[in-house]
Amino acid sequence: MTRAIPRLFLVTSSEVVEEPGFLERACAALAAVGPGCALQLRAHTLASGAFWELARELKQVAVEAGSSLWVNDRVDVATVVRADGVQLGSRSVATEIARQTLGGTCLIGRSVHAAGEALSVNADVAVLGSIYPTKSHPGREPLGLEELGRATTGRRPIVAIGGITPQKVGEVMKHGAWGVAVLSGVWGAAEPAASVRDYVSALSAAVPGSAMGRSHTHE
Repeated sequence: MTRAIPRLFLVTSSEVVEEPGFLERACAALAAVGPGCALQLRAHTLASGAFWELARELKQVAVEAGSSLWVNDRVDVATVVRADGVQLGSRSVATEIARQTLGGTCLIGRSVHAAGEALSVNADVAVLGSIYPTKSHPGREPLGLEELGRATTGRRPIVAIGGITPQKVGEVMKHGAWGVAVLSGVWGAAEPAASVRDYVSALSAAVPGSAMGRSHTHE
């Protein structure tokens, strides 16, 4: 089965999903880009029942927009709602266990914080960060573009995260990133849909002739 790895990940947080009107803003954001984009549900403090219900609703939103839904950590929820991907962190289950549970139904991403980790990780895609200083991890020293460049020398697609504005997309992609993941750059904007369009434009300019939906595939 061929599965597409998105160029753009819209990552949430507990604070973002608990804001009034989040579903409406998510609908607008995904409608602004469609294929080639993933909504990544991350909400560490959300109760299990609320997390499951939100994932179910967002899966429908993603289907209607032609986008995809990825779920952080919760392999069980991803299985039930038929998510397109699961993003695992350092405290998540091992990649091999996730694969056994999910089978071939969805992609698996792994969050990494160094080039060496990115090169050795056993996942479909590695999400590397923070590349630039970011408010979501104020105490974390940014990795910088050189570390990103080292991480992208392997065969594993690398998605860059951390402080990436539309203006920085070009230089991130020049250093070998497959795509970018953003949080405050979209959800902190007055109009998330407009911000998403800015990221899409930057990605399209950085990868001429590559439509957002024409993503790297994994067999």
